[in-house]
Amino acid sequence: MRVLLDESRPRPLGRLLTGHDVRTVAQEGWASFENGDLLRVSAARFDVLLTADQNLEFQQNPTTLPIAVIVLVADSNQPGVS
Repeated sequence: MRVLLDESRPRPLGRLLTGHDVRTVAQEGWASFENGDLLRVSAARFDVLLTADQNLEFQQNPTTLPIAVIVLVADSNQPGVS
């Protein structure tokens, strides 16, 4: 599976997703993209977007997106910290 990590997710998280092709928004050069543009361009190359943006569902219609979006909610963005 091709996974894109949003800027809000720590890069080390990608190493934990073994067996998947994981890239970050920064690695793709998309750090300045707004959510709609990011979803549009990433859908052509990725299967899933991992984000912490809990407002995404209110900004975009998730049922019409050409990419799966997983919102990870945690107390901290630091790996190993809860």
